[in-house]
Amino acid sequence: MSVPVVRVGAASDVGAVRAANEDSFLVGESVFAVADGMGGHAAGDVASAMAVEGLRGLDAEGGKRADDVRARLVRVNADIVAAGVRDPGRSGMGTTVTGICLVDFAGSPHWVVFNVGDSRVYRFADGEFAQLTTDHSEVAELVAAGELTPEEAAVDFRRNVVTRALGSAVAPEPDLLVLPPTEGDRFLLCSDGLTNELPDEDIAAVLARVDDPKEAAQRLVADAVAAGGRDNVTAVVLDHVRSAADDAGETAPRKVT
Repeated sequence: MSVPVVRVGAASDVGAVRAANEDSFLVGESVFAVADGMGGHAAGDVASAMAVEGLRGLDAEGGKRADDVRARLVRVNADIVAAGVRDPGRSGMGTTVTGICLVDFAGSPHWVVFNVGDSRVYRFADGEFAQLTTDHSEVAELVAAGELTPEEAAVDFRRNVVTRALGSAVAPEPDLLVLPPTEGDRFLLCSDGLTNELPDEDIAAVLARVDDPKEAAQRLVADAVAAGGRDNVTAVVLDHVRSAADDAGETAPRKVT
């Protein structure tokens, strides 16, 4: 068996319009995530920070499996709801969350891509750029039903309405996707402040052109702000640069700079 050796970079910006940054991100040892506090809700920044802190706790656990990711997100949802009950000023706060976690699957390390809401995870490999997550949003459902085109969805007045988020009275079901680690894979985790400003081809061009993951994340965020910056913008770029022998059942990637 082998574990991935990874390089990771991250960047976040308040954007050109918002007064505060409600995005949070995590670059851990085995968990990498982006959370976007719900715009228009009380204390969105608190909710996104709680999501990241909950996942930081998962990051500290050994021997993780895919079900542990699901269970942690359910627990974080309950914590956010309880915090809103304790403090009425935070009632109704919520957050999207998306990311990638290395787990033990069928006896070997695998990635689990997880998602609740409309933040996204992409994979860039062999020149191909693909969205791995499905948006939990009203316009995404309308596109899937054939009632809107992707172009119409991009400007539809419902484009910011999410259909799943942490902070819900009934815990949302997270999407989980299990992938084998593959050398050369580059993952992008981002809030919708990036994807609402930049088309896929522009994002892919930066990922193809900029080798260093931190520089790539910074470039993407800067480009999104320059394109309008109507929302907070966060990007985490993770590169699987090579694999290393694993003689001890290791299920955390090895990070290099």
